[in-house]
Amino acid sequence: MNTADTRTRHVVVIGGGISGLAAAHRLLEAGAWVTVLEASGRVGGKLYAGEIAGMPVDLGAESMLARRPEAIDLARAVGLDGRLQAPVTTAAALWNRGALTPMPAGHVMGVPGDPQALASVLSPEGLERAGQDRVLEPTPVGDDVAIGAYVAERLGREVVDRLVEPLLGGVYAGDAYRISMRAATPRLFEAVKAHDSLLDGVREVQEEAAAQQRTGPVFMGIEGGMGVLPGAVADAVRARGGEILLDAPVSELTRTAEGWQVRTRDRVLTADGVVLATPARPASQLLAAASPAASAELSEVEYASMALVTMAFRRRDLEGLPGFSGRSGFLVPPVDGRTIKASTFSTRKWAWNDAAAPDLFVLRTSIGRYGEEERLHDDDADLVEVSLRDLGEAAGLAAKPVATEVTRWMGGLPQYPVGHLDRVARVREQLAELPGLRVCGAAYDGVGIPACVASGRRAADEIVESLRTGTPAPGTNRGAGQ
Repeated sequence: MNTADTRTRHVVVIGGGISGLAAAHRLLEAGAWVTVLEASGRVGGKLYAGEIAGMPVDLGAESMLARRPEAIDLARAVGLDGRLQAPVTTAAALWNRGALTPMPAGHVMGVPGDPQALASVLSPEGLERAGQDRVLEPTPVGDDVAIGAYVAERLGREVVDRLVEPLLGGVYAGDAYRISMRAATPRLFEAVKAHDSLLDGVREVQEEAAAQQRTGPVFMGIEGGMGVLPGAVADAVRARGGEILLDAPVSELTRTAEGWQVRTRDRVLTADGVVLATPARPASQLLAAASPAASAELSEVEYASMALVTMAFRRRDLEGLPGFSGRSGFLVPPVDGRTIKASTFSTRKWAWNDAAAPDLFVLRTSIGRYGEEERLHDDDADLVEVSLRDLGEAAGLAAKPVATEVTRWMGGLPQYPVGHLDRVARVREQLAELPGLRVCGAAYDGVGIPACVASGRRAADEIVESLRTGTPAPGTNRGAGQ
């Protein structure tokens, strides 16, 4: 990037989640003058560092995919290299038909390369149906297809209900029968297009993944929790001269002859460029005047809500319970009708969590998914109680927690149904007509932390290029309160 072209340019980033912070960090590297406006009282969005019983915990996302470099690179760039940690164990279980069984190996987000790998999960009838893939006529995927519908047609619904739903559906808190294969598992989508057999396509992806895994862990965390990352990026932004304003919701975004005008409760900022790093609905509202077409597209993006119930127990109360031995947690097939969708044994999974309180055991459960969110309106005590009931049935836990924390993420996870990527492409095509304006975040390029960081960096790079080739007025009164 040519910093000479951007050092006098003011860019406003609307949204202080990890996407917006990554965009701000990138813009500052290019020499731009940056102001971040965050509507809430903290940065980080769904990366949220908290505590329970006096020890640090994540109250939001707690790990990042290590096979993508963007988030790890950002963590290292802001001084967290020495705090990166791989999980102690990723040996999860499946609470399937009332019993905890080891998570089967040899699959891609629940889609097997060999149905026999699912023998412990499927019924005899389901296992026989899954083996029919190679004798069925090829099923074209076209431009896109719902992964659950496609896998059910090739391998039977039981594979989807028992494994794809808790794995892939759990990532999005969504319905696997609606989730786009092209958007959620793009490499599998391409492999499936190249093979008549779904099993053969999965095996191709597995071979590639196995080669990558030999170079390092699949997932990575940070000592103290993933919620440490946004604070470290925010500190780096401020150290470079960037400004971060909290409790500063944006009420209006207007295109002017000189650039952009951004209005908050108590000030009006003028800017050469704007990165819109909010969820789809507020982005839609802010774009209503500048780009009605993009606004209309974004208004159609749906979100799922969920709650995390974090609990601390006396460690001695869990001794001798085999359900907790050597496991990082368990997933729950929604078809079994349980309330919790998953449980993570944080003390088993993360060395930093284990060391923080030697006498305590911390775990969390997740509740809620797309279309099943009524329970999230229950009182905190009710969500704790139902979590304890399911943990008792699944793992024999009878102890009462010494501390609990319920965190609701209402509208927290964008859904990626069939056609989502086409919608994103239309939004970006419309916004390309507006100099100095780009969007980023989980609604566009993936819900994982690396994807969000990459989305922010992409928006920043495109803003820099737009400013480099554009001619904003040099005398603009940038950032002045009015």
